[in-house]
Amino acid sequence: MLRHPWLFGAILAVQSLCGFFFVSDILLTVLGVPWGPIPWAYREIMEIGAAFGLIIGVVLGGLLLRASIQRTRQVERSLRAASGAFMDLVEERFADWGLTPAERDVALFALKGMSIAEIADLRSTSQGTVKAQTNAIYRKAGVSGRPQLLSLFVDELMADAVSAPVVALPPPQDTSRA
Repeated sequence: MLRHPWLFGAILAVQSLCGFFFVSDILLTVLGVPWGPIPWAYREIMEIGAAFGLIIGVVLGGLLLRASIQRTRQVERSLRAASGAFMDLVEERFADWGLTPAERDVALFALKGMSIAEIADLRSTSQGTVKAQTNAIYRKAGVSGRPQLLSLFVDELMADAVSAPVVALPPPQDTSRA
């Protein structure tokens, strides 16, 4: 459904015309303006058509909402998977580097962007202890600072994304021939 935005534009146009028909009919009746010689049978057919147009718009709007909610859920699942993949990668690297539990905590806080003072407050330790732990983390990881530490993880995730298999989309259908 989301692949045909022109369809929803067309439905919106139909709904607008149907709404205009009903509002103008009411206004002309209230103001006492005669419509002209339209037989009642045609007028009833126009009202039924306008009502069907509005109903179709509501149904298609509901379908679009459902498709949008499904897409949102899919994106949220992908985000959770990416978040889980990042944490798996972090845990794997921390194990490879042989970080102690305290260093793991400090490294996670550093990756989250917290300052030395914030980490020290959270861990109830001195800033000097946190600085020593971050230096040990950087040495074990083979980097010189926090930006390079974060870059290790980003680079590896990006390399995984680039090496992931590409799913081919079907070619677009030619709708010009009917």
